[in-house]
Amino acid sequence: MDQRKILLAKLEALDALDDKHFPVVTLDEYFLGNDQEFSIAPNQWEYGRPAIQELYAHFKSIAQRPDVQGVYVGLHQDWSEALDGDDWPAAENIHIYTSASQEDADQWVEGLEADGITPGWPYGKHAASPDPQDGCQVYTVYWD
Repeated sequence: MDQRKILLAKLEALDALDDKHFPVVTLDEYFLGNDQEFSIAPNQWEYGRPAIQELYAHFKSIAQRPDVQGVYVGLHQDWSEALDGDDWPAAENIHIYTSASQEDADQWVEGLEADGITPGWPYGKHAASPDPQDGCQVYTVYWD
């Protein structure tokens, strides 16, 4: 089974578990096999946003920091449109679980053409999303 089909099956299961909040998946689940530049931050692609695999590598490096618990991809409300075609499911944002300060986290998104990084879950936390460890909080990287 290809990565896209595996991802879509997981998203359907996550949606069945909690259809009130957008699914959240790991970086690997979202980016491995994904070569569709318009699947995340489409309005910034070709306007300064790095290529999809560079974006993946950037967030993987953040995930390796000692002050980061994990980095996850938050899906867009229209992710399910990918079920009816060949498109990769659309992502809305990136969630970073970290003990770092807002000031430090702000620096992590420089050069990504992101509109910012803010504390918390902009659309609420999906039931299957991991809880932050003691001392960590969730920051959300967003584009428009």
